[in-house]
Amino acid sequence: MEILDLRHFSSGDLRPLLEDENQVWAELLSWDYSGSADMILRYVDAKILPGYAAIERGQIFGYAFFVYEGGKGVVGDLFVRDGGRLRNPAEVEAQLLTHVIETLQQSPGVHRVEAQLLAHESGVVARPFVAQGFSQHPRLFMVLPVNELLKHTTHLDKDIEIRRWSEEHYQPAAAVITHAYRGHVDAEINDQYRTVGGSLRFLNNIVRFPGCGIFDPDSSFVAIHKNARSLVGMVLCSRVRHDVGHVTQVCVVPEYRSHGIGESLLAAAVANLRQRKFSLLSLTVTETNDRAVELYKHLGFDTKRVFDAFVWEG
Repeated sequence: MEILDLRHFSSGDLRPLLEDENQVWAELLSWDYSGSADMILRYVDAKILPGYAAIERGQIFGYAFFVYEGGKGVVGDLFVRDGGRLRNPAEVEAQLLTHVIETLQQSPGVHRVEAQLLAHESGVVARPFVAQGFSQHPRLFMVLPVNELLKHTTHLDKDIEIRRWSEEHYQPAAAVITHAYRGHVDAEINDQYRTVGGSLRFLNNIVRFPGCGIFDPDSSFVAIHKNARSLVGMVLCSRVRHDVGHVTQVCVVPEYRSHGIGESLLAAAVANLRQRKFSLLSLTVTETNDRAVELYKHLGFDTKRVFDAFVWEG
């Protein structure tokens, strides 16, 4: 097995592997990975996607790529085909990750590395990360059948109004994200939450790029305090399959929690998706975020799998 730079290859070399990966994402997560796959293939043909491929007898059996965001590196994806022809796919995954991690940690100016590998069960690919000093944060992938009634029981305060997301909410939404995650474990996992500028980049990534599905403004809502005329919470959703939505962000500023706002925002999203004949809504949440986990369970979400987020600070 050889590990080679991804820039040695073309989209034609990688396409069969990504077709297999799309099937895995469909089975495990009910996601259509084809949009992300097309973007990866364009970057491969442009020779601008940093990463590595595992080759045996001239055929690609696995790959991993990463991106640079200023002084941070982000592991974008890892996939190794497990079709019975490899003796030890887990070892190939470890080799690919080791190459990626070493490259990022040795890259000039990189002082932080993040990874969230949604399609890998918690602990399965932890060894290379832990060996290089990464912290490990188990996260839950939870799902709710949209045709089921949401177990929403809290009445919303009369001063709070739920409105559909619009472009005018960008700047106040970034401020809400930064406020909501101050001192929160999720700001350790994703450092974009720590500043308004970082939160704006986060919003831009989920609203304007198809990395986590296609942004769905119809099922995205904000909570407005009518008297203060301020945004105090939001739920943002993307479409990850023609009939599956995914919550990319849901948060409420601390001083307005326990007022039914989070429940009402999720109820609005579910009602919209049900009206449009969606079948499923998914979300992710850090396992130690007890308050959020209990809310989602209360509303009827079930944990489908547990995966890991990894963080290294140099």
